[in-house]
Amino acid sequence: MIKLRLKRFGKKREASFRLVACNSTSRRDGRPLQELGFYNPRTKETRLDTEALRLRLSQGAQPTDAVRSLLEKGGLIEKTVRPAEVVGKAKQAEARKAAAKNVAKQAAEAKAEETPADNTEA
Repeated sequence: MIKLRLKRFGKKREASFRLVACNSTSRRDGRPLQELGFYNPRTKETRLDTEALRLRLSQGAQPTDAVRSLLEKGGLIEKTVRPAEVVGKAKQAEARKAAAKNVAKQAAEAKAEETPADNTEA
């Protein structure tokens, strides 16, 4: 599978990144298939090769989270709401209970909207 990821380069403590397309099994700084852009987090400078990125995305390349946020800021892909992950059995149980209560509440509200009250007295 092809991944779109950031490849680190630059001096110590002055990192810059190249946006590259590479095989998912290769190392972070390994040889890429194609270089698609540049990102400097210190100056917030971003350069993207939009045509090549659209081509890679249409071929099924999967961006990492960091690359996805850069592409969203660049307007190449739509912003997506990613669900928060719940860690731990106790928190998962609480999340399930809260979700069940929310569903029950929405069902009760929908049922209340369906049956209007008869307040027509003659």
